[in-house]
Formats: sequence, structure tokens, C-alpha cells
Amino acid sequence: MSEPEIVRCGWAGTEDFYIAYHDHEWGVPVRDDRELFDRLMLEGFQAGLSWRTILLRREGFYRAFDGWDAEKIAQYGPEDIDRLMADPGIIRNRLKVEGAVKNARACLAIQDEFGSFSDYLWQFTGGDVLDRPAPVEVGDIPATTPESDAMSKALKKRGFTFVGSTICYAFMQSAGMVNDHIESCAFRHRL
Repeated sequence: MSEPEIVRCGWAGTEDFYIAYHDHEWGVPVRDDRELFDRLMLEGFQAGLSWRTILLRREGFYRAFDGWDAEKIAQYGPEDIDRLMADPGIIRNRLKVEGAVKNARACLAIQDEFGSFSDYLWQFTGGDVLDRPAPVEVGDIPATTPESDAMSKALKKRGFTFVGSTICYAFMQSAGMVNDHIESCAFRHRL
């Protein structure tokens, strides 16, 4: 007797690295400051590109940006920007690279004020995963929500860049602040 086929969200595709991301990361609640900063930065770098492009370069980003350590990144100067702009393992967009440095500084300011980046970000969902009906198909998933609108506006006010509402909502999905696995993706939707 064969095992039943696992039904996944259609966007997971057939590539092993994409399936692994879908099955083990996307939509799993994250509370660690560094991992949240990592995910928010990657979503910003993804703007205008495919998520596949970012996933394939994720290790390169991690290496190039000192493991997404906001304290180290906040200290980056012109030489570091030049180093990053020459690194073929990342997306070499000067505005996004400089934005990551600016965002690291803003992240540290939030940590100083709120105690953690996690506490600050999770306030936009009331501290828990947003509870809403499972989408039936990918087309039912919104690009933005009132929560992502509020997060975007607040982050921009604190000096972040590349944090539009669509980016914030994609980040919220990735970080498990909302569970947008489709209904038929039962093994992941019912976490």
C-alpha cells in the first residue's frame, strides 16, 4: 500500500529547496530577533524579484551580512558597502544594500526602546498568530492587510526602508504571524 500524496500550497513547486522552505519554515512562528531581522531583510531584497532568486542566495546573504547581526551591520561603512556591492552571492542593488544598514540601525533603536524586535513586530498581530479562515486557493490570499499596513507605516516612521505593506505581509506570512497555507495543505495549515 503506497503512502497518500502530500498536498502542498501550489507555490511550493517541485524543487527540493522550495519544498523544504514550504514544509519547514514558511508560516512557522518566529520570535527570535535575529531571525526576524533576517526574514524582513530578505523580503526587502526580494522586492521586484522572485522568491526563488532570494532562496537560492540566502546563504550568500547570511555570510555577506555577518549572519544578519544587526549590531555588526549597523557599524558598516563605505568599505563594507563596496564589499557587498562586489559580492556575487547576494542581490547587488545599492539602495537595498544601504537600506539593510539603515534598517539595522533602526532595529537596534527598536530593541533599545521595546526590549526586543520580536515584541515590537508581534504587537501588530496582538502577540499571536492572526486567526482567520484558511484560504481555499492561493488566489484567496491577500497581498496586504490592515495589520501589514500598520506595520509598514510604523516601520517607515522609525526609519526602515523597503518595508511597504506588501513586503510586510509577505514577511508576516514567512514569520508565521499569519498562517496562509491553503486549506488543502492540511499537514501545514493545521500546525
